[in-house]
Amino acid sequence: MVANTPISRRAFVGGAAALGVTGLLLPRARAAGKTTIGFIYVGPKDDYGYNQAHAKAAGALKAIPGIEVVEEENVRETIDVQKTMESMINLDGASLIFPTSFGYYDPHVLIEAKKYPKVQFRHCGGLWTDANPKNAGSYFGYIMQGQYLNGIAAAHASKSKKIGFVAAKPIPQVLNNINGFLLGARSVDPSITCQVIFTGEWSLAVKEAEATNALIDGGADVITCHVDSPKVTVETAVRRGAFVCGYHADQSALAKDKYLTGAEWNWTPIYKSFVADIQAGKAPPNFLRGGLADGFVAMSPYGPGMSDASRKQVDAVKAEMMKGGFSIIKGPLKDNKGKEIAAAGAALAENALALEGTNYLVEGVKGSA
Repeated sequence: MVANTPISRRAFVGGAAALGVTGLLLPRARAAGKTTIGFIYVGPKDDYGYNQAHAKAAGALKAIPGIEVVEEENVRETIDVQKTMESMINLDGASLIFPTSFGYYDPHVLIEAKKYPKVQFRHCGGLWTDANPKNAGSYFGYIMQGQYLNGIAAAHASKSKKIGFVAAKPIPQVLNNINGFLLGARSVDPSITCQVIFTGEWSLAVKEAEATNALIDGGADVITCHVDSPKVTVETAVRRGAFVCGYHADQSALAKDKYLTGAEWNWTPIYKSFVADIQAGKAPPNFLRGGLADGFVAMSPYGPGMSDASRKQVDAVKAEMMKGGFSIIKGPLKDNKGKEIAAAGAALAENALALEGTNYLVEGVKGSA
């Protein structure tokens, strides 16, 4: 439920429609020249993770003259998100909507984009193609770069040579992060392995705690994750004495002396560029990507667990990434089932479209996609 809102907008729309109270569904009057933008989150806005990173960027837009931001949190990846989008359009007059969770795109965003051709929809992570509505699109960042740097930090901190990853779903973005984490670690020590446990959902606190404990019981002494809220994983790992690499947002306050560094999102420049396009009367790009060099991805400040050698190596590799064209996936490389992914001399730079279809875990990762 949205803060300061007694009922969610989707519940309001559904209830009003059921009662036949159509008069309540009239659009809210807007000030002349105002552009209304809608943000939709699958979880709470203060989750220390994915949703918080988006909400922080949404907050930055509120200071732009002529912009009004409406938000809805805890919206499931079901028809609920369609109801929320429709209420933002019909009640608030939203002309640009950011449905931020992966499962919102197909079919929900695609359905609504066809239904409302004058509204712009930009989705986080979806793979927009020319076959999709022209008023839809997607944006994302090369966060695999951050997880590779996390892996370097993890390798320097690990004594067991076993690191662990708590993951939500085996989609390409998650698989890329797992692979990046392990390959970053193996750039320091090729003998390191990474155990991954999938929970099956973006937010399942009990399973995330269980997975973290199981990884540590199995010998992992550095943990990271790709779930919506890293809070449970981070706090559980710290209680068990493991080091932590953060994700989505800065979790250093949760991990304290056990925090190494973290891969963070910086959605603000993306959202500001989209808003600038709308205010200039043109459609935002249908497909937008960027990484460390573009300011879409950032690294958390180094924690006390980072050695001088670790800091120097992370700094050096990050500097190479900032030049562009850095390849994390490069041959010779096999997946963890023995199939060749990249032959000797072959490489995929961070902007390779093939990475958006990743369906494998690299050699050295223990677990199955």
